[in-house]
Amino acid sequence: MTRQIPAQTSPALQGGLSASGVYPITIYFDGQCPICLAEMTNLKLRNTAGLLQFEDVSRPGFTAFPPGTDMTALMALLHVQCADGRVVRGADALRLVYAGAKLRGLAWLMNAPGLRQLADWAYPIFARNRYRIPRPVARLMFETSLRRAAERRAGASACQDGACDVSADPPSELIPARSNPSPHQE
Repeated sequence: MTRQIPAQTSPALQGGLSASGVYPITIYFDGQCPICLAEMTNLKLRNTAGLLQFEDVSRPGFTAFPPGTDMTALMALLHVQCADGRVVRGADALRLVYAGAKLRGLAWLMNAPGLRQLADWAYPIFARNRYRIPRPVARLMFETSLRRAAERRAGASACQDGACDVSADPPSELIPARSNPSPHQE
């Protein structure tokens, strides 16, 4: 069953993308990139509605290319494939991903006048230089987001109909350790 979200609640769908046939989306990402892996881990934890599916294009033997792409294209920019088969890339792909993960504020910011153009211009530059960012900096950039997502995932958002899904939790090495553990953590 394809889940859809109304266009008025998702600013990421404005500008030529309709709500019909968008979700679920498949995200094609570079799992060897520390920043990409950290962000995908964050998104997996927030994917409580099941609108996002993940494909690591860097894994050995990957051949599930979306239409009109190849490894060079997938490694150059983030790509998503919508439920209706459309392929979206770059900052537009991020907008769909953030809206699907219920990060509506971030999706809205990336779509706001002026910021939309800045994101469209800056994302390809960032993507080209992603391996130049050291792992400790990548970890620092995502530590708060990953921790919050993990805490939320460990709470009620992971539990539905009296059952809790813990199978989608990432390996512990993907979630940076806190220097001062929260009293709520076990």
